[in-house]
This record gives sequence, structure tokens and C-alpha cells, in this order.
Amino acid sequence: MRLDIARASVVAAYEQLFVEGYLTAVVGSGTYVSSDLPEVIEGARPREANAGASRPAGRNIGRFKAPPNDDEVSVALEPAFTDERPFNTGRTLMDARSIEHWRRLTHQAARNLGPSDFGYSNPLGLPALRQAVCDYLQAARAVRCTPEQVVITAGAQQAVDLAARVLLRAGDEVWVEDPGYPFTRFALDILGVATRPIPVDSQGLVVSIGTHLAPEARAAFVTPSHQYPTCVVLSMARRLELLDWAREKKAWIVEDDYASEFRYSGRPLASLQGLDEFERVIYVGTLNKALFPGLRLGYAVVPPPLIRRFAEVRNLMDRQPPSLNQTVAAEFMQQGYLAGHIRRMRDQYRVQRDTLVSALGRLAGDWLCVDVPDQGMHLVAHLRDTVSRSDIAIEQAGLDAGVVARAMSRLYVSAPPRSALMLGFSGYSPRAISSAAVLLARVLKATGEHAR
Repeated sequence: MRLDIARASVVAAYEQLFVEGYLTAVVGSGTYVSSDLPEVIEGARPREANAGASRPAGRNIGRFKAPPNDDEVSVALEPAFTDERPFNTGRTLMDARSIEHWRRLTHQAARNLGPSDFGYSNPLGLPALRQAVCDYLQAARAVRCTPEQVVITAGAQQAVDLAARVLLRAGDEVWVEDPGYPFTRFALDILGVATRPIPVDSQGLVVSIGTHLAPEARAAFVTPSHQYPTCVVLSMARRLELLDWAREKKAWIVEDDYASEFRYSGRPLASLQGLDEFERVIYVGTLNKALFPGLRLGYAVVPPPLIRRFAEVRNLMDRQPPSLNQTVAAEFMQQGYLAGHIRRMRDQYRVQRDTLVSALGRLAGDWLCVDVPDQGMHLVAHLRDTVSRSDIAIEQAGLDAGVVARAMSRLYVSAPPRSALMLGFSGYSPRAISSAAVLLARVLKATGEHAR
């Protein structure tokens, strides 16, 4: 009353502070500021005016294949993944309930440290986590596996790199999606692999073009359930065609099933690996998207004949995954907290997606045509005017205005590029999404007037 603020606004503010871990409640006592806030929050310095313009060290990565211009490399690294402004991609949310479960399990694991925590352990991962991942994938993704086939990694990117090191030699041809995830292609470039960009259409990877351009390719790296960046799904006909090619040529398929947990309508799509009768698919996934990127835990499911080789190469790469994180993650999954967390986040991300779609339709419908995704954490908004407008120019103008809108045209290699914006919606409040949509609409209007 004294602040002249509506009660609903106060309640909403308290709920957000609880979600972000700034407040804690004690039953029968009251609400208090959390006692374990990280130092970076307490002593944080204000962000510089153009933080997104700074270039991270080591930006020459990816030049091994001589990209057509320097922008191809920088798009993978900028805006930085740590940029908190909408609509950066890959943002996740841990609500107060999951944070409390994670904190409690971490304290429990620290109290029960044993020999496996202080010494070396299996390079494939702790048995408890491999079992938990196996159980989860069998139930949620129809993956055919045993715990012995699960390899714990630092994330999907390391799993892809590990698979490439095991399966390929310098000079081997491989298929990559065009457009596709740039870090996959960069990792292959570093290993000296000959990447063959295969175009993607409304049904996903065009397998017939792959068999024409590189019929003897050693492997195909694909995102069939939610293609990056277009969000299309690989059709069943293409899935079977791809599996037939791999069987006939004794080639491998590396299936990156990122963000598969977050599907907003219909039943979850079965994995490509679950359709594979001839053990030609290496299935890759991550807990970093389901939980939080700082966790650094992912996994690969490999055919039995490859397990020993994966163990040998993983041992040479970084010896083993961190034991403590594995223990906590295993307990989190086994006690059912992961399933509950995913259900709650799926509901929140759906609201955030719908908020963004509605705001873009209302504010930017004259300039953008939005593809509404059934899965994932970002959407694609195609420019209606592709003659006088450049998604790259809009990306830069957006950064200057305080909004992140990544240009999709940069992610093409050989296929004719489509001018569109990749907009992440996960992890942003509806209010932040609405405010950022206003900024993006102003940018679109201004760039259109400048083009005229």
C-alpha cells in the first residue's frame, strides 16, 4: 500500500526471486535473502554498453577449411553464449524446486565422498549415471541400449568429437547438413575430414543428393528430430532412406538429438537410433540443455563393437568425466527429479514460445513470417522482403539496440541461403520477451526505411 504497487505485481516479483534463487522461505518464520548467493552476483559490475561487440580469444577456430569469410566463424561465437539478452539461443531455466533438489543432492554427495571421487574411474562414466541415462532414453526416446553402451561426455559437442575421432580418418568424406550446426563442421574440419554439405528442405536432409554428391561417405552427422537451425523434422521416408544408405555402404550415422525433451504438441518423436536394425547409428544427447549448460554432462550411445574403442579414445582425451557431477546427476535422475523438471520447463517454454509468436505477429507481422516450432528452444522468423533486407544487417542493428537476433543465412555453406532470424525463447520471462519484441520491431522498421 505504501509503495502504491499492486499486490499481484509484488507476488510476481517474489515468485521470480524465488525461481532465480535470490530468496528462500522458512516455514513458520518468513522469507529471507538467500545466504549462498554467488560472489559474482553480489559484486557484479555493470555490463559495458556494447558487450556483444567484443570478440573472444581463439576466434580463428574453423579456418582450417578456409571459410568464405570471417563472418562464418564469428557467427558461431558471437553473440556469446553468455549474453543474457533476448533472443539469444540455448538459454535454460532451473526453477526453485530443481535448484533445491540439486543443492541437497550435491551436499549429500560431498558428505559421502569415496575412493571413486578421489581417484580415477571408468572413462566411460560412473555405472549409476550410465544406468540412469539408459533407463531415461529407453522410456523417453525409444533408444535401444544397455548401460554398457552409454558413454558419458562433457556434452553433445564432445560426444560428436569423440565419435568423429573413433569413426573417421583424415580425408574421409562425411555428410553434414546445410544449413547446419557450425561447431560440428568445425570439429570435423580440425580433424582433417572432408565435409560434404547436403541441403535441407522441409523434410530434412535430402538423402538423394547426399548419395549423388558423396555416395561413399564414411558417415552422416544429422539432427533428425529437430534440425538445427531450421527446426524441420526428418520425415520417416528420409529416415528409412538414410538408414538404408548406411547399411548398404557400411557407413555411420551420428544422430544429435539436442533439445529432444522439449516437445510442445503431440507425442515425442522416436529416435532414429530406435529404428536402426543394423547398429549403424551413434546416438548423441546432452543433459546441459535439459538442466543447465554449466553442468557439462552429455552422452553417446554406441553399438557394442565400438565400446572398447570409445573407451580408449575417451581415456586419451580427458581421462574421465567429473565424478561428483555424475553422482549428483545420477541421483537427480533416479529419484525422478529430472522428469518433473522437464515437465515444468516444457510448460514454461511453451508459454515463452507462444508469447514470442504472439508478439512477433502483433508487432512485426509486416516484416516477418514465423515458423512455430513443435519442439526445441528457438524459432525461425523468415524475412518477407529478402531483396532490400539483410538478416545479417538486422542482426548487427539488433545487437546495437540491445536485442539478439541471429542471422540464419550465415549457417549455409553451399545451398542457396535463406534470409531469416533465429530467435531463442527459452529461459526468458514473458515480460522480457514482449519488451525485446518491441525493440526488434523498431530495428526491422528502421532497417527497412534505411534500405529505401
